[in-house]
Amino acid sequence: MPKTLEGQITMEKTPSYFVTNEAPRRIHSMAKDTKLIVVVRNPVTRAISDYTQTLSKKPEIPTFEVLAFKNRTLGLIDASWSAIRIGIYALHLENWLQYFPLSQILFVSGERLITDPAGEMAKVQDFLGLKRIVTEKHFYFNKTKGFPCLKKPEDSSAPRCLGKSKGRTHPKIDPDVIHRLRKFYKPFNVMFYQMTGQDFQWEQEESDK
Repeated sequence: MPKTLEGQITMEKTPSYFVTNEAPRRIHSMAKDTKLIVVVRNPVTRAISDYTQTLSKKPEIPTFEVLAFKNRTLGLIDASWSAIRIGIYALHLENWLQYFPLSQILFVSGERLITDPAGEMAKVQDFLGLKRIVTEKHFYFNKTKGFPCLKKPEDSSAPRCLGKSKGRTHPKIDPDVIHRLRKFYKPFNVMFYQMTGQDFQWEQEESDK
């Protein structure tokens, strides 16, 4: 990590930290006052998105439905498959809470980051003790991608939008598989809401569909 001068904040982004067993201990031993930001989204959508990303690189892999089950007839979900395991947020958070207090961790809603990026960024800036400089005027919604883009209000340079690897169209998944996955994740989601004190309303979102 680079040296951080007075008045500076050094940031580092590695999504796999959250699900790596050794990461909390190592980060704590390096800098126990580190503030942690975790972006979470509905684990069912996250699993399908994860699969879509892999599929774009390895088109020969089995279907999502095949990989998601140990035994499809019995409805046994394969929780060892990384696309599914990563979304068991309560399990991973338990590991982090052995080293860091909840007050040092901010959970950002991946859904609200799309629908209200300025609102979520306000929380991030407050959490980091920064002045709220990034506001509504820094975002515009890209309808083609389905994601917000970042722009600098003070100049006319092109906005920064997500790259080609983001916003891919998800493959159509058997509704029964999605239903079983929702049932699988529900108790873990409830546990995660209790642990964080935040209700991400993923079940509500699903019943609205």
